[in-house]
Amino acid sequence: MSSSYDIVAIVLVTVATLGIGALGMRLSRTTSDFYVASRSVSPRLNGSAIGGEYLSAASFLGVAGLVLVAGADMLWYPIGWTTGYLFLLVFVSAPLRRSGAYTIPDFAQLRLRSPTVRRAAGLLVVAIGWLYLMPQFQGAGLTVSAVTDAPGWVGTVLVAAIVVVNVMSGGMRSITFVQAFQYWLKLTCLLVPLFFLWLAWRSDGAPSPVVDADWLLPQNGGTPIDLYVTYSVIVATFLGTMGLPHVVVRFYTNPDGAAARRTTVIVLGLLMLFYLLPTAYGVLGRIYASDLIGTGQADTVVLALPGRMLGSGADLLTALLTAGAFAAFLSTSSGLTMSIAGVVGQTISARRMFGGRLTGIPALRVAAAITVTVPLALALAAERIPVANSVTFAFALAASTFCPLLVLGIWWRGLTAPGALAGLVGGGLAATLAPVLTITTDPEGWVGALLGQPAAWSVPLGFGLMIGVSLLTRSRVPDDVNRTMIRLHLPENVQLRRP
Repeated sequence: MSSSYDIVAIVLVTVATLGIGALGMRLSRTTSDFYVASRSVSPRLNGSAIGGEYLSAASFLGVAGLVLVAGADMLWYPIGWTTGYLFLLVFVSAPLRRSGAYTIPDFAQLRLRSPTVRRAAGLLVVAIGWLYLMPQFQGAGLTVSAVTDAPGWVGTVLVAAIVVVNVMSGGMRSITFVQAFQYWLKLTCLLVPLFFLWLAWRSDGAPSPVVDADWLLPQNGGTPIDLYVTYSVIVATFLGTMGLPHVVVRFYTNPDGAAARRTTVIVLGLLMLFYLLPTAYGVLGRIYASDLIGTGQADTVVLALPGRMLGSGADLLTALLTAGAFAAFLSTSSGLTMSIAGVVGQTISARRMFGGRLTGIPALRVAAAITVTVPLALALAAERIPVANSVTFAFALAASTFCPLLVLGIWWRGLTAPGALAGLVGGGLAATLAPVLTITTDPEGWVGALLGQPAAWSVPLGFGLMIGVSLLTRSRVPDDVNRTMIRLHLPENVQLRRP
């Protein structure tokens, strides 16, 4: 049912997003401001901004939907999405910041001195970004349609338009302030209604939602195939985070490597706090919204619960949840658009396009508009799939390509350009073709499990190809690799003291 409160909530979030973005526009004056906020973002602000962009539709709506449908085993998704930052903290964040790169392709060029690897990395940034953007746009359409009775395309187009305006107006400086605000907005929008829902559950004497021992088994089964799927999800979520372009690019905005590490610790705390909340909504949904299972509407359980459990005040609480969901789409879409636009903008700057040569800020603005076009068209044309599952495809692709590139590039001097290219191509094709075949052929049994959740074998394939081909091409190790490794691992204050 449509409510005027829901429309007001969406309007207020839109106005706040554009207003905060306009503030960032006033502070963005240089190309460095637009690309990496002049590398001056503090750990607290950057931690909130990362939390804002990382907690997407898959987190705000999808986790509750998965817990509603499949039970406790789906908690591996939020656990994996959080644990990924621990791996990022240990292996990647500080050295990556010390590299001085703007994007993952920049890092590949710095470490391997190969334009070919740089171009391959650039294509993967675009592919992962588009794969991640499409479900954000689809989720926005679903949410706006569910709470306002508007056509699904309205929410999709609205989010895309707001994101393009913010990125084009102030770049990274604008979206940093927007995403930090939106993390705390999303947390509040889940926490306040949950308090009243908990009181309602306690007062009506409803049974515990854990009513079936099977609910605690892996994938509601426990067969070897079910266990494989669970472990593959763990591999994708644990290792995929460090390869997500929109996450990695945020660490370039910290002043130094130490600040990047402090940012990661803050993000871990913010994510652990947040993920308690959608899980609770999914648990309550097993009592009050079990009819949504099997209807394709499980992702709307967060929005449906206030109307089912409360009388007075339900519309206000639903509007608050709608505001949080809409903020989730905006913040994640902004980060993704910025990360892709950074790569595309550099390509535009390097070539004569549009009748001349665009560089710097104009190139980034044109790139932002181009970036949104393809995922917007796909979101409008493609059939919707569960938002958390679709995001997992992007995690598997990132884990199979950029995770090996970053880990080996930072910690193994023997990585060569042919090895990196072999891993990016092999791991990328495996992680891309597997879900495509799953969607088009709908296989069953082990074939369906291996293709539907490829990370358990595509990630080792990516690592294996990079290591194996690098060992076969030892002569191609860059001549300046020792100097690069010192730059990655030596703290900035020590580097400054060197004669």
